[in-house]
Amino acid sequence: MNINDNVSMFYNAKPQIFEKAKSMRKNMTSAELLLWEKLKGKKVLGLRFRPQHPIDIFIADFYCHPIKLVIEVDGGIHKSKDQKEYDLGRTAELNYLKIEVIRFTNEEVEKDMRQVIETIKQKCLLRQSEIQPSPL
Repeated sequence: MNINDNVSMFYNAKPQIFEKAKSMRKNMTSAELLLWEKLKGKKVLGLRFRPQHPIDIFIADFYCHPIKLVIEVDGGIHKSKDQKEYDLGRTAELNYLKIEVIRFTNEEVEKDMRQVIETIKQKCLLRQSEIQPSPL
């Protein structure tokens, strides 16, 4: 991987963000681990997702660079007013980088994985068509 790939895929994330991401990969929540089992190894449409991926000052739960898609799995803390505001700002920052964010709750991942994966597949197909328009 050359330096340009690093800049584009990590959006100039600093070394401390990489360290934090590494630690978070070792301590994923049970819902994140369940979803990771379904995403790893290019199981969804042959796309590579990366867990706990640094993007600028953020760490995405899961990121697919070719289609610029972040998947977030939200635990109970995300229900608080302050956290909701932070999440909105974070999503806006990622959208500014042309990265789309989709969110699922821990409960959705734990109780309805089939629907979560179907939603992810549909979003991936949409992002592929947006990023790689079909020839006329």
